[in-house]
Amino acid sequence: MIFHISLSADDPGATADFFARLWQGRAYPFPPFGQGSWVAMAGDERNSAIEIYPRGTEMHFGGADSSDVREGLGAPVREQACHAAIASPLAVEAVLALAAEAGYPARVCDRGPFHLIEVWIDGCFMIEVLTPEMQAEYLGSMTLEGWEGFLAAAA
Repeated sequence: MIFHISLSADDPGATADFFARLWQGRAYPFPPFGQGSWVAMAGDERNSAIEIYPRGTEMHFGGADSSDVREGLGAPVREQACHAAIASPLAVEAVLALAAEAGYPARVCDRGPFHLIEVWIDGCFMIEVLTPEMQAEYLGSMTLEGWEGFLAAAA
């Protein structure tokens, strides 16, 4: 179970606002992890959150019980293999409209047993958004048995 994730963005406040609107939650400054950091909170039963740091922020293994956050080191990384799939109560059209308003490329994709909406934060970080219908497809197919069947069929 994932309770929160973090990512970096060109404009952390605007990105937090996008996620808050996607979840129908709220966005707040997030000073524990540096100046200019923000957090989007879903306000759901798990207290789901996404922490957004200014691009170029790095986390390093730190002291006894905390990470060492460093800002502005080297060239900020844009493209990467990391991504996340998140649920939204919104319909496809509303998600696409929010992404367009934020200037994020977005498209509906067919992943085989389920569909999703790719939203590319700042054009370089992929978030897979699942509407309620897409969540049902995902939950019905991404089971242990479903994945084992997929692997057996592909072999």
